[in-house]
Amino acid sequence: MEAREECFLKQRQVLLLFVFLGGSLAGSGSRRYSVVEEKEKGFLIANLAKDLGLRVEELAERRAQAVSKGNIQYFHLSHQTGDLILVEKMDREELCGSTEPCVLHFQILLHDPLQIITHELEIVDVNDNAPEFFENAMQLKVLESSPAGTIIPLGNAVDLDVGRNGLQNYTISPKSHFHVRTRRRRDGRKHPELVLDRALDREEQPELSLTLTALDGGSPPRSGTAQVHILILDINDNAPEFTQSLYEVQILEKSLVGSVIITVSASDLDTGNFGAISYVFFHASEEILKTFQLNPITGDIQLVKSLDYEKINTYEVDIEAKDGGGLSGKCTVIVQVVDVNDNPPELTLTSVNSPIPENSAEIVVAVFSVADLDSGDNGKVTCSIQNNLPFILKRSVENFYTIVSEGALDRESRAEYNITITVTDLGTPRLTTQHTITVQVSDVNDNAPAFTQTSYTLFVQENNSPALHIGTISATDSDSGSNAHITYSLLPTHDPQLALSSLISINADNGQLFALRALDYEALQTFEFHVGATDQGSPALSSQALVRVLVLDANDNAPFVLYPLQNASAPCTELLPRAAEPGYLVTKVVAVDRDSGQNAWLSFQLLKATEPGLFTVWAHNGEVRTSRLLSERDAPKHRLLLLVKDNGDPPRSASVTLQVLVVDGFSQPYLPLPEVAHDPAQEDDLLTLYLVIALTSVSSLFLLSVLLFVAVRLCRRGRAASLGGCSVPEGHFPGHLVDVSGAGTLSQSYQYEVCLTGDSGTGEFKFLNPLIPNLFMEESEREIKESPHCRSSFVVR
Repeated sequence: MEAREECFLKQRQVLLLFVFLGGSLAGSGSRRYSVVEEKEKGFLIANLAKDLGLRVEELAERRAQAVSKGNIQYFHLSHQTGDLILVEKMDREELCGSTEPCVLHFQILLHDPLQIITHELEIVDVNDNAPEFFENAMQLKVLESSPAGTIIPLGNAVDLDVGRNGLQNYTISPKSHFHVRTRRRRDGRKHPELVLDRALDREEQPELSLTLTALDGGSPPRSGTAQVHILILDINDNAPEFTQSLYEVQILEKSLVGSVIITVSASDLDTGNFGAISYVFFHASEEILKTFQLNPITGDIQLVKSLDYEKINTYEVDIEAKDGGGLSGKCTVIVQVVDVNDNPPELTLTSVNSPIPENSAEIVVAVFSVADLDSGDNGKVTCSIQNNLPFILKRSVENFYTIVSEGALDRESRAEYNITITVTDLGTPRLTTQHTITVQVSDVNDNAPAFTQTSYTLFVQENNSPALHIGTISATDSDSGSNAHITYSLLPTHDPQLALSSLISINADNGQLFALRALDYEALQTFEFHVGATDQGSPALSSQALVRVLVLDANDNAPFVLYPLQNASAPCTELLPRAAEPGYLVTKVVAVDRDSGQNAWLSFQLLKATEPGLFTVWAHNGEVRTSRLLSERDAPKHRLLLLVKDNGDPPRSASVTLQVLVVDGFSQPYLPLPEVAHDPAQEDDLLTLYLVIALTSVSSLFLLSVLLFVAVRLCRRGRAASLGGCSVPEGHFPGHLVDVSGAGTLSQSYQYEVCLTGDSGTGEFKFLNPLIPNLFMEESEREIKESPHCRSSFVVR
């Protein structure tokens, strides 16, 4: 028998070898490996890298991991060697119980790209458990009239090992009256039966003591023993008999505790004590005793503990009916537990990929597996996620699922997703398990900074202090982190005349603009430039905006008097005929202001006068006119002090002094000037042109004046006797400027000497010569006193 067991073991080892070789040739398909139970930690099961056809480096690159069902992970996949290593000692009896073969399913999970490979590990049993009897001592009562061949059931032993290592047979000693026979039941258990070999004689031997031995098939074999004490009874010729030798009943696993599941019944033809029947469990296991309760009088089997189909789905209960004479009958009750959908689906999350870049397309977000301990439709499950999310649910191998993004995401629209995984079985009622995972979307620099305005207009008062904050430009970036950190800068200008770097600076962090130096409205009234906003992403994105700076005028220029000039060596003298009518235009004060707007609005005012009531000044055009007729009592010379004031805040002003000489018998010809249209925009150009013309005219007339002066001297000497002499009026006679257009510009005028004949009633011009007051002032004063018929006049050019 030992040789036969050894041959069986060798055949099994060869078979396992062929299974292992066949799995190795399968490449990356499903393989079955085997390991003997009770192996220590660190035991090498197989080199999976070689079996999968992968390089060892790929295991780390693809984040390979071994995943098994349950909370305890028995394996570890080494990324350095590709070996599958045992990390927990495995007890086959704890993992599989009596199930043979004991196969543990596990998966090799590879990421990037995702691949799930299912393998099996068979746990080979070792003979580490000896058979054990439920009762170490049994007491039997046997009638002395029992014939040879009478079978007496005995209590069985249990061996946790399986196969050849499990319980194989029973032996008994001594063998004087009995031998033992091993009977295999439908559930696979082996029960001993005591067979009577020859008749008993109570008077000869009232008791027998036997040793029952249970043997397994291990190498070396293990055994367990129990003592059997047999009492030989007097004749009780009728044993109890059950109405059925086999009872079968089905019961829902959710049945209430305390409910009666079945009633067994037996009868005995004897009377009296030999006919009184009591029911007991016959060699019931501890699990049966915890689950069921038997009424010894009625035979009712009552449920005392909740059933669990997932743990035990069938109970085989032996019941013995005993009479008062010690005879008994036996029956078997098969209890089938009917599965009820009482286990919700289980979800095991293997991996979650978070955060994920917003520009990633079809990236695996999560990997999970589902299971249901129920059976049939109660154990079938369906998985789903919300429909309003940019993710799809895919089924991989067996019960593994993956959640994959449908396309590129937009973090600016939504930065976080809560994905609820719903697992529902198909039982009645349906049970559901939900698990929520949170997926963060990481930012990618896909948004350029955006200015709050496409263009900015800033105002700054001229003569500002240096480093003055004149305004702030602002931009926003819908990205996050460094992708949204904005730096501001001035962009190069295309105008070569604009030295932007000396005018404006910008704070790179907050966009504040500062004027680097004082601005002058009269030199620069407006300028514009572009400002750039750049984020710190990779690659960096930027945008730009137009900034226009308007310089506001300040009243920083006092009025400037163009006529009469105030820097001459002698004050200007105007001639006023004594016969002038009221409102006679004596002269016109011309002044300008470099400021603009109301800062350049000028008004004229007469401050002081020798004769206050004789002259008036028009406030808006500076014309000095007479306000009444001149009388004989009026002085021949008048001094006027005029004030020219602008309309600024505070106002600025300038003063001008006029000398007016009253002359007798001088008639002022009215020489109107044509009105010229005034264009304020061309004021500066016209002023420059007038100054050039004036300079040229003065130079030319200077030469002409010298010639005329020589001619005048000759004229005076030759005609002094007949004409009574030519003379010029007393005092200085500069030229006058009359601005008839009101434009504030000055035309050139020149002083002339006018000599009239003594008998001319109409005062016709005798000759017209320019004079040079600075060279001949004394001579002119002397001659104009001697010749009262000389009048002075002016001509406007």
